[in-house]
Amino acid sequence: MRIEQLTVRLRARSDWEAVELGMALVRRHAGAIWKPWWWLTLPVFALLNLGAWWIDQFWLAAALMWWLKPAFDRIPLYVISRAVFGSVPGTRETLRAQASWGVRVLPHLLTWRRLSPVRSLYLPIDLLEGVQGERLRQRRRILAGQAYGTAILLTLVCLHFETALLLGGVAAVVMYLPQDLLPDSMQAAFGMLATEWPAWLKLGWNALAWAAISVVEPFYVGAGFGLYLNRRTQIEAWDLEIVFRTLRARLSAAAPLLLAVMLWTGTDGALAQERHGERPTPPSAAPAPPRDAPTPPTLPIVFGDQRVDDRAFRKAADQAYRDPLLDRRHTQTSWERRQRAPEQDPEVAVRDKALLGGIGNVVAFIGEWGLWLVVGVLVLALLVTVRHWWPWMRGLARSPAVAPEPAVTEALTLPETLPEDIATAARRAWREGRPRHALALLYRASVDSMVRRADIVLPPGATEAECLRASRRMPQAADRQAFARVVRIWQYAAYAERLPDDDEFEALLGELQQRYGWVS
Repeated sequence: MRIEQLTVRLRARSDWEAVELGMALVRRHAGAIWKPWWWLTLPVFALLNLGAWWIDQFWLAAALMWWLKPAFDRIPLYVISRAVFGSVPGTRETLRAQASWGVRVLPHLLTWRRLSPVRSLYLPIDLLEGVQGERLRQRRRILAGQAYGTAILLTLVCLHFETALLLGGVAAVVMYLPQDLLPDSMQAAFGMLATEWPAWLKLGWNALAWAAISVVEPFYVGAGFGLYLNRRTQIEAWDLEIVFRTLRARLSAAAPLLLAVMLWTGTDGALAQERHGERPTPPSAAPAPPRDAPTPPTLPIVFGDQRVDDRAFRKAADQAYRDPLLDRRHTQTSWERRQRAPEQDPEVAVRDKALLGGIGNVVAFIGEWGLWLVVGVLVLALLVTVRHWWPWMRGLARSPAVAPEPAVTEALTLPETLPEDIATAARRAWREGRPRHALALLYRASVDSMVRRADIVLPPGATEAECLRASRRMPQAADRQAFARVVRIWQYAAYAERLPDDDEFEALLGELQQRYGWVS
């Protein structure tokens, strides 16, 4: 890993600062992330909803899109893991890499690891480090550390953001939808949602869910990558390593100049000795190194900085991982002598026994006389309130009241055709004690008049709300108001059992005669 090429400033951050760093990376490379995201997720969304429409199970498409989020998360992780080293991949490169990058661990991410609350933190370990088995579990345990709780809170926060965006989208659709397409009452709207959703509504819900996931999920992955970078910086001291590498590069650049200065200084000294007539003393022969002295390494001279075979390194790394000294867990078992309880002084034991006996006597006294005190208070309370509860007690001894007979209900039947004199027929039904029949006749006649004046055809079994929407096509506002009034009075009588009085009925009948021209 070329950490000297990192484009971010590494330092030990707090967990939430690391989360903000990851989200800043996503914002910086938004185009490189969301373009391949849309190119991949949009066809999958279309295919899943097409299959769901074929089997009439739209909820299955939404559930599958939510379950496949780890497969889509590879896109933002692929982009930011390379962009952080200064190499931003293009859209085609990112899409081409999804066919092979991370496919080996994808079945694990979509099965038992799918519901992990720290998926954003573990995803870089699974896809970027390429370790397996016990080493993978050790890396997860070490890198999670103190960031485990932050990763769980990050998952909950992003889940709430997705829910808020989904509900906000629904509210925005309702807010900007034309009023002609909305039901006339919230009761009708909830009734439609409770019975059966139409296909377009289910598809719209799935589209809003996909949009919410597309907005939040890249930030979720980027925040987990920020936590991953921060944990590796804290554990492996990447910031110090970068400083040392920079210092080595500076010293390597200054080494030729330092050598030239030393040679120039030595030449000046030799010339000075010749001018003063002194013969330079030959350098003493260096002592031969002992036989057991360590020889300098020759591997860099032979092979250079290029690594050819790393099998030995991998073997050494595996052996280091198996070293018990690297494991922080250590179990030690030993025997310890049990200490004998000190013998208690007899005088102290007698004193303690007397004290406990006195406390017991006090508790017994309070319990005995306290119960009698409670009984006395209850009796006194009954005597004081006797005038309130005694009549009620006397009423219990009376014979039970006879239950009233159930009201006789009569079915509401109307003639197949309207009478010629609607006003006279409605007034006759009202005087005969059949007010609901009279109001039903007025409502039916008003609907017939509204249909003729609006020049429309109502579907069979049209509800009051549908009739009200249709009445908006009548040209005169007075006709629309009269129809709305008769519908309101009819609903009060039919559903709330609130009948108008005689004057209100006559006023309604007169208004309808005047507006619709009924023969009197």
